[in-house]
Amino acid sequence: MSTQLIKPLITEKMTVQGDKLNRYGFTVRPEANKLEIKQAVEAMYGVKVEKVNTMNYRGKNKSRYTKTGLLAGRTVHRKKAVVTLAKGEQIDFYSNI
Repeated sequence: MSTQLIKPLITEKMTVQGDKLNRYGFTVRPEANKLEIKQAVEAMYGVKVEKVNTMNYRGKNKSRYTKTGLLAGRTVHRKKAVVTLAKGEQIDFYSNI
């Protein structure tokens, strides 16, 4: 089940939410649903998950001019999950460093 999680989101905004609201962000696989994400976080970190919110981000169209002409493409689609833990639970991403 832990294969649903790709990586944790370590940003300024998510760090503040982790400290104040007990919420942690993860980049997850696009096909993962909320129940699978909850089970993966509970199995990997040994915590009790209260709520899972998910967001799908479409890739942006990008283009640039080069010597050979215009190159066009798009960035990768992503899915993010924000997990709210039960009161008293905590995840420490920095313990392995």
